[in-house]
Amino acid sequence: MPPTATQPDRLLKWMASLADATRLRLLALTAEQELGVSDLCEVVQLPQSTVSRHLKILADEGWVVSRRQGTTNLYQLVLDELDPSQRGLWMLAREESAGWPALGQDQARLERVLRSRAQDASAFFADAAAQWDDLRHELYGQAFTRDALLALLPDHWTVADLGCGSGALAADLAGYVAKVIGVDNSAAMLKAARRRLKGTKHTELRKGDLAHLPLADHECDATLCVLVLTYLDDPAGAIKEMARAVKPGGKVVVLDLLAHSRDAFRRQMGQLHMGFEPETIQRMFEDAGLQRVRCRTLPPAQDASGPALLLATGAKD
Repeated sequence: MPPTATQPDRLLKWMASLADATRLRLLALTAEQELGVSDLCEVVQLPQSTVSRHLKILADEGWVVSRRQGTTNLYQLVLDELDPSQRGLWMLAREESAGWPALGQDQARLERVLRSRAQDASAFFADAAAQWDDLRHELYGQAFTRDALLALLPDHWTVADLGCGSGALAADLAGYVAKVIGVDNSAAMLKAARRRLKGTKHTELRKGDLAHLPLADHECDATLCVLVLTYLDDPAGAIKEMARAVKPGGKVVVLDLLAHSRDAFRRQMGQLHMGFEPETIQRMFEDAGLQRVRCRTLPPAQDASGPALLLATGAKD
């Protein structure tokens, strides 16, 4: 097929843009690494006005792509985004310029620039280590680690939140699993949970006692009970019910108070038990037929005024 009228013009423009030593050097550098103008100035040892002028020509002719990062434009030659004919020209130019001393010097200076970047990052983290957690919370809030951990849950699971209260945990879970079933025996709590979960998909609330869960055998992939056992007459019976409702291969999770001696706190909170020893919870899990039981104390939060907590997990084989 004869060439169109525009094809020679495109070819001549591409050849013209390659017919400059500085532009060849810039293309060789940006083919290796996405770089900003200041980095390129340092490597090719030319003023910013000169480098920016050449980059504009390369960008206008489609040799490099750019993106904004803060106040800096970053440039890169992306082979897959070049026209096939243009890519062929670049491959020829790269082959013919192999061994050019200027490119060797540029490569050495580029490696120095990249080492300096790494050292700057290392220095930042060395200075920030002492207050890194506070800095992350100040910049990004408190919820992002919770969201990351929730995303680890298999998205096809059905999870029962037992003693769901006002539905805060159920609301968090709802975006990450196939279904959340909230169970509570308090009409007031379930009313609050319905308000919170209104418009939330894949959630269901059921009224019932944790000693006689309104769940069928093997209905859930996981059962979760957070800060509830201290209110129950029969915590061991509730754990057996949690195990009954879980499918083979499923998981039972309990988070509750570590044993303490603050009776005034217990009475203030209306609790029946003053927490639990890890060995006691572990025995309850094992008596319920759960395997791979783990129970550990959790470090108290810095601003927490209540007793310390423990976390227990077990699997149903």
